[in-house]
Amino acid sequence: HDEAILQSGRQPIFACWHGRILLGTYFYRGRGIAVMTSQNFDGEWIARIIERFGFFAPRGSTSRGGQRALAQMRRMAFNGAATGFTVDGPRGPRHKVQPGAVWLASLTGNPILPFHAETDRHWTARSWDATQVPKPFARAAMVVGKPINVERNIHATTLEEKRLELERSLYQLEVRANQLFGKGSRLEGT
Repeated sequence: HDEAILQSGRQPIFACWHGRILLGTYFYRGRGIAVMTSQNFDGEWIARIIERFGFFAPRGSTSRGGQRALAQMRRMAFNGAATGFTVDGPRGPRHKVQPGAVWLASLTGNPILPFHAETDRHWTARSWDATQVPKPFARAAMVVGKPINVERNIHATTLEEKRLELERSLYQLEVRANQLFGKGSRLEGT
């Protein structure tokens, strides 16, 4: 899907769950993607790590500096950079999409490209997002959804509809990725 987006002259806005940030970083390394990273201590070390993998890290979150980081990401998108969000971060609740990716799509006309990465063997952190850390020699699957287009300067009601569409898409992608490994869904409400 991302190749078709690039051929249309636009850049994708990548979107995944916070708990899959490690796999997403690996799969999309070296592409110069701008990923919003929180201004807290955790965000500082995450920014340092992802920058080593070829990402840019505008700093901000839903609770602090988000407007400034979103403006920086908008400028980067207009200059041809792809962007990305861990859409339920930085502190949750888990699997509840925050509106940042939808706002950016509305401001830029770039489509949101949801994806989910899963491994067959991993450690799961005891954190709000249940971050997965792949075990050595684990197999990984990347499932990419259909692009979600958002009209420019949308109304708040439409923004909420698109936020929910993204949330549903990510749930479906997680189910599909687990099915590839013969695992059942561990998701709430599915």
